[in-house]
Amino acid sequence: MTVRTEILAKQGDEVLVDDTSDTRYQIASVSKQFTAAAVLLLAEKGALALDDDLGRWIGGWPPITLHQLLTHTAGIGHWHDYPETDLEAEDAPERLLETFRSRPPLFPPGDGWAYSSPGYVLLAHVVERTAGTPYRGFLADRIFTPLGLTRTFAGNAALDEPDVARGHDADGNEVPSWELDVTGMGAGDLWSTAHDLLTWLDALTTDELLSERSRALMLTERAGGYGYGMFVGEVDGRPCWYHTGHNQGFKALAGRIPAVDRRVVVLSNTERTDPRTVEGLF
Repeated sequence: MTVRTEILAKQGDEVLVDDTSDTRYQIASVSKQFTAAAVLLLAEKGALALDDDLGRWIGGWPPITLHQLLTHTAGIGHWHDYPETDLEAEDAPERLLETFRSRPPLFPPGDGWAYSSPGYVLLAHVVERTAGTPYRGFLADRIFTPLGLTRTFAGNAALDEPDVARGHDADGNEVPSWELDVTGMGAGDLWSTAHDLLTWLDALTTDELLSERSRALMLTERAGGYGYGMFVGEVDGRPCWYHTGHNQGFKALAGRIPAVDRRVVVLSNTERTDPRTVEGLF
């Protein structure tokens, strides 16, 4: 596949831009909102509570709650804080978890904010252990299938998967994918299309998947301008919620301005993509 940036923007039923295909792209950190939704689905069933300690599922941790992991207030570092982690290589899950556990917190849990992809890897393990099923299977059974996200899947792309994009650097050279089955699980492991992500954004405004209470928890601005798996803020004085994503060779954005019912999705398989792509749309 060639280097491409796809944009889908709608306001109500009006299509503002539709330059899309059936190609599946890595959506990188846009994946985090699906992780948050998975945790909230389990909370709705009473299988876990948002104020539960991580140690209920993964031993050896100081008191850190699921709420703190969801909001990046747990003191867990980001990838640069764990330089021994190779984002292109699959690691043994327990060894990866031990790597995260081996560093002291950046701050006492609840006393600061620091964006953390490893924190969302930990949440994916909580989902897996609570549900008793592989994380990617939980997403497929409880989120993708019920919402009709037929072009969305989690994990490393199999060679026989159709319409899967290959990532490229800013010079147009193909680059290796980050490892998504273990290292990126829950943090940036999803592949999707623009139309599937638009369906997902719409589902976050109805009771089709999550209850009104869960959606309010997800989309309430807290420290760092973050909710659960979603940034919450303003564009031109209008409330909005969104997330960007950047894996090696891929960039993504998905968000909504509720007041005017505008939804924007951008997917790209090149590092060259400029954030100004969405100026005037979002």
